[in-house]
Amino acid sequence: MNVKNFIIGGLVGGLVDFLLGWLIYGILLKDTFPTEGGGKENIIFIFLGCMSFGFLISYVFAQREGISKCVPGIKLAAGIALFMSLSTNFFMNMNKETIDVKLLIIDVVASMVLASFVGAVIAVVNGKMK
Repeated sequence: MNVKNFIIGGLVGGLVDFLLGWLIYGILLKDTFPTEGGGKENIIFIFLGCMSFGFLISYVFAQREGISKCVPGIKLAAGIALFMSLSTNFFMNMNKETIDVKLLIIDVVASMVLASFVGAVIAVVNGKMK
């Protein structure tokens, strides 16, 4: 594993995740996903979550050694996001009597779009550092 690619890719991927997450969830889907805490999100935890996802994708790409092009990065990151977001949504809805399937689908698709950009950026960064 190339540690330099892992660290730089994770940092860049986390920042892209944070900024695009703000755009997608904070602006475009703001009315679709209202906040539960009265609009008092913990921005530090959001940032740390984004950085964790960036490092997860970067770790997978660094282990595979072949992810240095945009399209394979998009595909792999979207696949990871599909299963992560399904898992998260299933656990978040486990004790609800009625589940809004439309919201679940919107969240899964939004997560995959977001992850696709993160995967593309990390793959391009890895390709530039070869």
